Amino acid sequence: MKIASWNVNSLNVRMPHLKQWLGTAQPDIVALQETKLEDAKFPDTDIAALGYRCVFSGQKTYNGVALLAREMPVDIVTDVPGLADPQRRILIASVGDLRIANLYVVNGQEVGSEKYKYKLDWLARVTDHLGNEAAKHKNLVVLGDFNIAPEDRDVHDPVAWHEQILCSTPEREALKRVESIGLVDSYRHFDTEGGKYSWWDYRQAGFQRNRGLRIDLVLASDALRPRLAAAHIDLEPRRWERPSDHAPAILELNA
Repeated sequence: MKIASWNVNSLNVRMPHLKQWLGTAQPDIVALQETKLEDAKFPDTDIAALGYRCVFSGQKTYNGVALLAREMPVDIVTDVPGLADPQRRILIASVGDLRIANLYVVNGQEVGSEKYKYKLDWLARVTDHLGNEAAKHKNLVVLGDFNIAPEDRDVHDPVAWHEQILCSTPEREALKRVESIGLVDSYRHFDTEGGKYSWWDYRQAGFQRNRGLRIDLVLASDALRPRLAAAHIDLEPRRWERPSDHAPAILELNA
């Protein structure tokens, strides 16, 4: 089984890319972030024609998350208790024997800002809920655009990014608390080297110079460790014309 996370940075713009990628990569489950579409405008009919059922939680212009799967996701959660957030950033559902939590984590703007404080509070509240999900569902996958590079080896220039947004110590500690509910970073499970990224700035030829960050993660519960088969980042869609600034992060599970 192939599970992917991809921040498409506008599904309207990237729909041709999604169609092409689904046809070649053939994932079984795909979590999308930054769809930037109201629910009434989500292209679920077009996606169904490609062999995927989908659920989504969107808004106009910003944010938006969706889950595509070969079978219909059920038991949907789009808001967590104690978090009054009108932004559509959370989508949790069951697909077969898996519980999938798709997150588009708050960016935070700048260390010390109000948005940064909100990011840390948002993560704390979401982590509490994920702990409850983990208690109910042993086969839990938490994936998405975390807007946090876990370690310096996930950053092209750790000195320049030191204690900056996406790389600050409080953000990394918040991510560790997410993992502490019993989750493993599937990519790092297979690849311990640095220099592999999932996001590159459009400016200054960031992708061409590999000046990126690994902020798109697929975390799997301890119960799934025996089923972990492979994990990688698919760079090909980032090479296409008018690409998203993110590349898909992929986990493969044995049956």
